[in-house]
Parts: sequence; C-alpha cells; structure tokens
Amino acid sequence: MATQTTSGKLKANCLGFTELLAQNVALISPTMTAALIIPVMYSNTGDWSWLSYALGTVMLLFVAFNLNQFTKRSTSAGSMYAYICRGLGLTAGAIGGWALIWAYLGIAMAGVTGFTVFSGKLLSMMGINAPPILLFAVCVAVSWFCAWKNVNLSARAMLICEALSIAFILFLSFVVLGHHGFAVDTAQFDTKTIPWSSIGLGVVVAVFSLVGFEAATAFGDEAKNPLKTVPASIYVSLIISGIFFVFITYVEVLGTRGYSTTLDKIDQPLNILAQMVKMPILQIPLSAGAMLSFFALNLSCVSAGGRIIYALGRHGILPPATASAHDTNETPHIAVTIMAVLSFVIPTLAILGHQALLDIFNDAGTCAAFGFVVAYGLVSAAAPVYLKKIGELKPLDIAGCAASLLLLAVPAIGSVYPVPPPPVSYFPYVFLAYLAVGAIWIAAFYRRQPTASGLIKEDLDQSHARYMGAVAGE
Repeated sequence: MATQTTSGKLKANCLGFTELLAQNVALISPTMTAALIIPVMYSNTGDWSWLSYALGTVMLLFVAFNLNQFTKRSTSAGSMYAYICRGLGLTAGAIGGWALIWAYLGIAMAGVTGFTVFSGKLLSMMGINAPPILLFAVCVAVSWFCAWKNVNLSARAMLICEALSIAFILFLSFVVLGHHGFAVDTAQFDTKTIPWSSIGLGVVVAVFSLVGFEAATAFGDEAKNPLKTVPASIYVSLIISGIFFVFITYVEVLGTRGYSTTLDKIDQPLNILAQMVKMPILQIPLSAGAMLSFFALNLSCVSAGGRIIYALGRHGILPPATASAHDTNETPHIAVTIMAVLSFVIPTLAILGHQALLDIFNDAGTCAAFGFVVAYGLVSAAAPVYLKKIGELKPLDIAGCAASLLLLAVPAIGSVYPVPPPPVSYFPYVFLAYLAVGAIWIAAFYRRQPTASGLIKEDLDQSHARYMGAVAGE
C-alpha cells in the first residue's frame, strides 16, 4: 500500500505568519552570512560585494514567484515534494524530495558546526575548553527536543534566537557607521572598479547564502490560513534577508577598510569590527547571538527536513515508521529524530577524521547547495506545467519559469566551473551519486508497488481539491 496509515497526526492550525517567517529566516540564517560568509564574498567581488547579494535576491525572487504558484493554491506537509509531483510527475517529485533531504541535512550540519565555533569561543573567554563533540551533542540534543516536543516551541525558539542575534549585529553596524561619521563609502559605488569577470561567482555565494527561504512550505499541514501565510512568508523572508545582506556587507567592507588584514582573510569579521570601534565588550553578545542563531539553523533544518521525510514516508517511498506522528506532541517524531541523529553523527565522524571545524562548516554548506538548486529548478519547471493542467497558464508564468531556470544555471555552472580545488571539486559527483541512489530506490519502489502511483495521485488530488475548493469559496 502506497499511502501509509500514520500513528497520530500533525498538529493543525498552530503556526501563524510570524512562526512561518521564523522558520524561513532561521534556515536562511542571516547571522551565518554576517559572521562567516561575507569574507568569502569579498574574496570574489571586493568592494562590489553588496551588488552580488542584491542580484542574488532578485534571482531567487523569480524562484519564489514559481513556488508561490503552488503555495497559494494548495499545501500539505513537505509541500515542495507534492508541488513537483503535481507538475512533473511522481518520480520527479520524489527526486525533488530526496534532494531536499540532502539540502536540509547539509545546512543542519553547518548549524551544528557554527554553534560549536561560537560556543567554543564564549567558553574560551571563561577559560573553559570543551571538546567539539560535546558541543555537537548539546546543540543537537536541545534542537531535537524542541522539534520532537512542540512545533510552536521550535518556531518561537528560532524567532527569539535569530532576532537577538540580528539585533546585536544591527547595533554594531550603526556604531560602525557612526564611527565613520555616516559618510558614504564612495569606493563601493565606483563603477570603474566593478569586477565583471567575478560577479557570477559572487552571485553563486549570494544564492547559497539565501537558500532556505522556502522552509515554510514543509509546514503546510500545521499552518494557519496556509494559502496566504505560506506564500507571504516566502516573499517577506527573502526580501528582508536580501536587504540585510546588502546592508551588512556594505558595513563590513567599510568598517574593515584600513585594517591590517583584508576582509577576505578575516574569519570573524563582527568581532574585528567591535575591536576597531573600541567596543570589544560587544564580542560577548555577538558571539552569544551567533551561537543562538546557529542553534536555530540546526533546529529549523531538523524540523523542515523531518517533514520532507514524513511526506515521503506517508506515500511509502521511505519506510512506514517515518510516517509516524507522535500521539501527544503531534510532531513527526521519527523523522525529526533521523535528521537530528545524522546532523550529529556525520560532523562527529569528520572531527574524528581530524577535519577542522570551519572546513566541516564550509563543506557541509557547499554540498547542501546542490540539493537546493535541484529542488528549486524542479519546482520552477513544474509551475507552468501545473498551471496549464488547471487551465490558468499565462505568458507571464512562462516568462517567470524561463527566467528562474536561466538564473539558476548561474550557481549551477559556477559550482563546477572554473573547477574548484579538491575536495570541493569532488562534491558534485558525490551529490550525483546520492541522486542516483535515490532514483534507483524510487524506481524499485514503484516496481515493488505497482498500485502505488494510483494511490499517491489520489492522495495528492484529494489534498489539492480540498484547497482549490477553499480558494473558490473565498
């Protein structure tokens, strides 16, 4: 039987717009970019780094446009998987879901390692040296408990953590601007210095910084008024994060100008800025805020990735146990436990293999990006096909799809050409091997369950009809 009988159900109508926005923003993790990624951007595009973030935001707004063709018409747990199914068929949908599990797991591991970097720094200020594996365990254990116990608790924890961190960063930013007399840094707007040859690489970094804006789609069964709150949360999270990235990039480039080390060689730019404006005391709340933000990042990925696993489990593509929901907590407890355990075990094995924390962080984030690009490409291609099926396709929709796919080709190609140094050069092939395993698994499932396609289509059609009826009744 394709559609599994679940133990319990997810808690309905419990996440409002604010909680959904928190899911998206926590997965984008603005703090991660401000604390660790902007120096990487600067190494590619120098004084024009802010422009790459602006272009990356516009690029992903086209993806959001295609995604929201679905979100404003139907929703369910793990919706991205269901959306691709409706446009491109069940096999493409399952592969999209498989890619998203990879993506969310990679970012979850980045969250664990980022938490460990900044919690370790805080502890070192107190003269305490904690082993990374212990800090991994603390982060994942608390994250798992929140995801297992209560989806509202998870959302509120993420909202508080990310809000505190962003507040500290914005405070520092305005102190830096005041330190420079709020004068405009004309060097960042000198068109003669635009690095045209490397803008593409900058956009790749920007897109990878912004992935995760779609996280709310995984919580369709738990959202209040999902046909409005989910699409709104997607647009708002992408726009506010893009604006934040442009602003904080401008500030970091301005603030570190004249420092003994250039921005691309600085591994903790926020702490350096605090030192340069003679407010070293800010390093404590900045590190604490970053630590909380990376915890929220792990929690968001464990929660969102767990719901993708849950959705695939409901249709029998993954083992039936993954389709279980806790009778009391009404959370996908088996699925989130799998995500949490993997986000602890894999970095732990890397540490035992003598890899550096920042290398694990960078490698996990780079690998995760491939999964997002595949899922975004599939949902963009699925949108006009779906709209044609329901008789609502317009020329603007075709143009939006074409623009999205064309723009997504930039980070896709930029990830493999020019060929990066090892081990990054091997990552695309590792991901392709993972996709191949998924495709074989999915094909074997349909071979074993010849009636599965009909049952899955029936389940998707019932969900779609229910929400289309809601739209018609408005």
